[in-house]
Amino acid sequence: MNVTLKSDVDLLDFTNSKLMEHPGKRLRPSLALLVAGACGTVCDSTYRYAAAAELLHNATLLHDDVVDGATQRRGVPTVAAMLNSPAAVLIGDYWLVKCLTLVLNAKREPERVLRIFSSTLGHLTKGELLQMDRASSAGTDESDYFQIIYGKTASLFEAAAMSAAISVEASEETIAAVADYARSLGLAFQIKDDIFDYTFPSDAIGKPVGIDLLEQKITLPLLCALDSVSAEESLSVRKKVKGIADNPALADEVRAFVMEHQGVEKAIVKMYDYVQEAISSLKNLPESKEKSYLVQLARFVADRNN
Repeated sequence: MNVTLKSDVDLLDFTNSKLMEHPGKRLRPSLALLVAGACGTVCDSTYRYAAAAELLHNATLLHDDVVDGATQRRGVPTVAAMLNSPAAVLIGDYWLVKCLTLVLNAKREPERVLRIFSSTLGHLTKGELLQMDRASSAGTDESDYFQIIYGKTASLFEAAAMSAAISVEASEETIAAVADYARSLGLAFQIKDDIFDYTFPSDAIGKPVGIDLLEQKITLPLLCALDSVSAEESLSVRKKVKGIADNPALADEVRAFVMEHQGVEKAIVKMYDYVQEAISSLKNLPESKEKSYLVQLARFVADRNN
């Protein structure tokens, strides 16, 4: 991916090299390579689509950091903090262009994959905007929540898996199966991240926690806790969430409410349901080491500590 990002602009190359020093889990390209291996023989198009998925992911993170005003990611300063917000947006745009270039230069159904990635970018944008809209009123319900996390997270897992299966000329039935796997995997992954926001200290996961509540975002642990109380108490808690912008101390009260009503424990149960759905989606794939790794990956997503 370093070669793909190479440019003739010193500032861009320097910033890209800094970003590559802290690449994150690279879960999406790993998913793509495992799916391709489970469905056929990995080829040049596989590598291009896998790298494109990671470039798209990181491009959206660069933009998200600007939107959120984030100063840290993966335990280091964001590009917006190191340089400025306009630079972060432009570098994100550059990564997005390189993603599209990788797809268009692939040999196996690049136009189909480009449509998939284009659709994914639309889902990502709509997911963020829906979350922003619902946060302003503290009105997020469970239907909203799953639409948001599909758009923000699961849609790109789905695109990575589908493009990988297409790259090895898998059958339409197999493409649909790995799409189901990846969608459930992505939902479980985001639920785990939302659980972290209530349960893990910042230094354990390499990023700030408690941010969702401070940004008035209602995620699954809180939704699960709200399900166990009266409509009147639920409305009272939502009013507290809405008031956090003016009184950040209310976040502690809301967090205590979630813990008191086992919101985290109930969210964990739902997360494991998606893990099981992901594993079940693989049942018709032939046995292989890649398939076994996909099963392990689903379990890792639920059991990880960062």
